[in-house]
Amino acid sequence: MRKILNILLLAAFIAVILIASGWVGQQAYSWMPPQATAEAKRVDEIFSFLASIGTFIFLGLTGMIVFSMITCRAPRGDWSHGHPVRNDARLEILWTVAPTVLVLWLAIQSYKIYQELDILGLTQVVHLHIPIEEPAYAVTVSENPKPASQNIEVIAKQWVWSFRYPGNVTSNELHLPLNQRTALTLHSEDVIHGFYVPEFRLKQDIVPNRKIEIVLSPTREGKYRLSDSQFSGTDFALMQADVYVDSPEAYNQWVAAKRYKP
Repeated sequence: MRKILNILLLAAFIAVILIASGWVGQQAYSWMPPQATAEAKRVDEIFSFLASIGTFIFLGLTGMIVFSMITCRAPRGDWSHGHPVRNDARLEILWTVAPTVLVLWLAIQSYKIYQELDILGLTQVVHLHIPIEEPAYAVTVSENPKPASQNIEVIAKQWVWSFRYPGNVTSNELHLPLNQRTALTLHSEDVIHGFYVPEFRLKQDIVPNRKIEIVLSPTREGKYRLSDSQFSGTDFALMQADVYVDSPEAYNQWVAAKRYKP
């Protein structure tokens, strides 16, 4: 009877921490800035999952420690050792396989998000640092890039951002059309910079003498802030620019106004 009671208590405890972990995972969405791209949604899903898993592990371990402290205390003066668990094959398999599966799942999901960004221009780096016969990712993004509605050139230099749009329109503001895939070609004129917009969940290094193309799918109108995420010199913290996600009509009007501005 006591064994059945212990099993029921354990099941109830697991149910409680599962509910608590799910609640924390949902709360994790509010810890991040508002999602402004389709890619941001996928990143937040992984973050929420990690928050849930972390909460489950923390509450589970803490609960077992507190339970053991209350119910499994040795009598005063008892210095004997407890039952050894290092030779329990089932536990060894469990705490080896479970983290391995979890890490592999996270790696696969992160890889998929990286592919969705269509990051081009890093093929050479992949070849140099990953000595495999067929770099599948590099081949995939190079041979079958997803279509983008347009391409905007992003130029980084100490300590200012500039943007070149189709039709030779230049500006110090980045404007993106809503619900359209837009390719950004990043390049630096001096040192390493970092393209970072928190609402986009994107931080991409910009390497000198290398053009790197990323593709974004903005899903939320509004004004955001682009920062340099790499230390690029004395005033790198001031290297910021306004980013606007406009409706397609407003975007076209803005480009036309800039193109025909006397």
